[in-house]
Order: sequence, then structure tokens, then C-alpha cells
Amino acid sequence: MNAGGRERYPSPLATRSLWLALAVSLLAHALLLSLHFTFPDASRAFQDRALEIVLVNSRSARKPAEAQVLAQASLDGGGNTEQEHIATTPLPPARVHHDGSDLEHSQRRVQELEARQQRLAAQARSRTVAAPTPEQEVQPEPSPAISGSDLASSALAMARLEGAIGKELDEYNQRPRKKFIGTRADEYRFAQYVEEWRSKIERVGTLNYPQAARGKLYGTLVLTVTLRSDGTVASVEINRSSGHKILDDAARRIVSMAAPFADFPPAIRRDTDLLVITRSWRFTQRDSLETKAR
Repeated sequence: MNAGGRERYPSPLATRSLWLALAVSLLAHALLLSLHFTFPDASRAFQDRALEIVLVNSRSARKPAEAQVLAQASLDGGGNTEQEHIATTPLPPARVHHDGSDLEHSQRRVQELEARQQRLAAQARSRTVAAPTPEQEVQPEPSPAISGSDLASSALAMARLEGAIGKELDEYNQRPRKKFIGTRADEYRFAQYVEEWRSKIERVGTLNYPQAARGKLYGTLVLTVTLRSDGTVASVEINRSSGHKILDDAARRIVSMAAPFADFPPAIRRDTDLLVITRSWRFTQRDSLETKAR
């Protein structure tokens, strides 16, 4: 109450401001009370998140417009069926790894298999074993028991291995023994034979120089002639063409006309079944044939 005796009331503007602040406060408290805060589930934090990836055995330069699966490379697939089907390759299930002594177990298994192979090899190579005397008798160390099926399988595998090795040795021993004469013949026994072969080739080639090439075509080619021990020709191969089919064909024809050549002398025959001679053949402007070592 003022000095004049009249009671003073708040203004309408202050009243509206008060109600507005009260409404805002109530609304804020209502929002806070409606929110619920919970701690995350710790048991789900460490769960595995599976991600399926397909391994493909090909790739394409163009990326597919709509990829159906994840893979290590882009592949715009095709197929022979209208169904949405992803072809797979049958693979054995992966062995589950457990913590523990897997390495020690594998090492022991390898040692057991090696010992078993050594015993079987010894049994296969020596069928009769002298009985040990009582003084030499030694108590064997305990070894893991071997079943009959394992023993039979190992013996069969060893027999197959020995058979394969024997077959390869027989095939190797039956292969012809070759001697290659290229740049020069180091040994006298080969040098003399190759010199006689060269002389005959040049004589026959000059006498039978191709008529179509006389005075027209000249060139050099590289030719390899393989001779058998009886002097017959096993094969003729042009390593580098002269650039003229007439000269290449003439070289082959000259070899056929000069054959057969002399038999291998005993010094060559003792360790050589095939003699491979590679030389340069030159058809000269004098309408003659010359050969020389490469």
C-alpha cells in the first residue's frame, strides 16, 4: 500500500511474462521426465558381426550395376539358369581351431609317420633279417600301435612309389643319348665326323644348286640336322629362315640327297645315340653352298 492509501497490483505485462516462464519450465520438466537413460548391454558388445564375402575365381573390368554379394574382385556374372542362384565350389569344412597343444600334437604325428615310413622302408628292402643273439637283444621302445589297415595302406603307397620311381628310371635309361654340335666341336672324335659331314653336304649342295635360284637368289639360313648312329637322318629343322622359300626347301632337299651319312665310329657310338649338328648354310653368288659353325 502506498502513501495515498491505495494497494499496488502488478502490471499485465509482468503477469504474462510470469505465466510464460512457468509454462516453459513445466514443458522442460515434462521432457526430462519422459526420457529414459539405460546402460548398453555389455553381453552384446563382444558379439561377432558376421560379414559374408564370396570368393570368386575370375574378374571382369566392368563393375556390376547391382551387386548381389561382396567379393574380393568385381565380377559381372552370367549363367545358364534364370533363377537367382550363386554357384559354389564344394570345399571341406574348415577344422575348428582350439586353444591348446595343436602344434605339439602335429609334431608328434609327423614324427610317428616318419618313424613308420622308415620301418616300412627297411622291411621292404630286407626281407630276411637275422635273429639277434640274446646278448644283442635290446628291449624296443614303446611305439604307438599301428592298425592293420594303416600298415596295408602304407605298404601299398610305398609299393606304388617304388614302382613309379622304377618306371621313371627305365624311361630315362631308354632315352636316346644326344650330343649337340653347335659353335664348335671340342673333341677330336666329333670334330672329324662333323668335318666329313660338312664336306659331303657342301659337295652335294653345290652340284645340286637350285635352278630357280641360280643368279637370282642368295641368302643364309640356320639349319639343324639330327643323325642316328647308322648315319640316317632323324630330323631336319630350320632355326632361322633365309627369307626365301626356294632356298629353305633346297636346304632340306640337299640333306635328303646327301643321306645316309657315315656310321658313327665306336668312339662316338659308345656314349651317343643321336648327333645334333647346327650350322649356318650360305647360298653364295657363285651358285655354291657353304656351311660354317655358328
